[in-house]
Amino acid sequence: MQMPAVELHVHLEGTLEPEMILALAERNRVELPYADLDDLRSRYSFVDLQSFLDLYYANMAVLRTAEDFHDLTTAYLLRARDAGVRHAEVFLDVQAHTGRGIPAAEVVDGVTSALARSGEHGLTSGLIVTFLRHLPGADALATLRELLALDAPLLGVGLCSTELTSHASEFAPAFDLARASGLHVVAHAGEEGPPQNVVDALDILHVERVDHGVRAMEDPALVARLARDRVPLTVCPLSNVRLRVVDTLADHPLRAMLDAGLVVTVNSDDPAYFGGYLDENLRQVAQTLDLGPDELHTLARNGVEAAFVDDARRAELGAEVTAWHRTLVARD
Repeated sequence: MQMPAVELHVHLEGTLEPEMILALAERNRVELPYADLDDLRSRYSFVDLQSFLDLYYANMAVLRTAEDFHDLTTAYLLRARDAGVRHAEVFLDVQAHTGRGIPAAEVVDGVTSALARSGEHGLTSGLIVTFLRHLPGADALATLRELLALDAPLLGVGLCSTELTSHASEFAPAFDLARASGLHVVAHAGEEGPPQNVVDALDILHVERVDHGVRAMEDPALVARLARDRVPLTVCPLSNVRLRVVDTLADHPLRAMLDAGLVVTVNSDDPAYFGGYLDENLRQVAQTLDLGPDELHTLARNGVEAAFVDDARRAELGAEVTAWHRTLVARD
């Protein structure tokens, strides 16, 4: 029986499937360096985060119009529905598009017009704009100001891309403005970077959730803090394997994170690149790490707890998770 799930860590650009890349390239008359679909798929072997990002940003060249972004978002919503997702908070790398000449309004209008119809696909949704860490913090602040001037319907802001460049402090002004504007704040930390990056995200950016955070397990004091303060960690198991954060799924610390009492959730990150949407992530971790009904129930409840939703929606999601768990236990 499929888990009713919440997805809190998925990049819309990372749901750009190879078939859609080629279709949009034809629509927009974009010349790609790939001979065919098989050639493109052959590039999906990564040695680290940067090798993935190189292909990830290159493939974005096919996204040009509001229609493209609308179609991309709709395709994700349909796939998320099939994966059992009941609520999704999606990331959008606006700077990756404005930096190549696409107006922010074009990007956001396309995405939000699709998200506004989430209910037609059986789920609720929200948009989190992620600032690119390899760009200056001043650019993040300027991007946020532009989006606020557009009155874009944002749920929050985040921070993504490689952790091996700038320090979190560069982005403090943008995060301060986001909080002052009533937006939620999250950040990638503790994926390729050390546990200190998680500490910095908490103490400098004052994030409400940490995206990834798996390397926090290297610091017992940090683990205790995260458990005590109920800080959610949006973990992406298949991503961690494909980007060599862990060698194999059997080496993943997810079970240890659950055992430590962390508010850990499972998510798909960039599923078109990493071999699975949320349902596949859950299926593989349950099988490989031998997670039973109670552990899966905890993961589902953690997603509901960590979501940026109002009390009524949280109660609805929680009730659905409880009913699913009761049916699962009765069946077993």
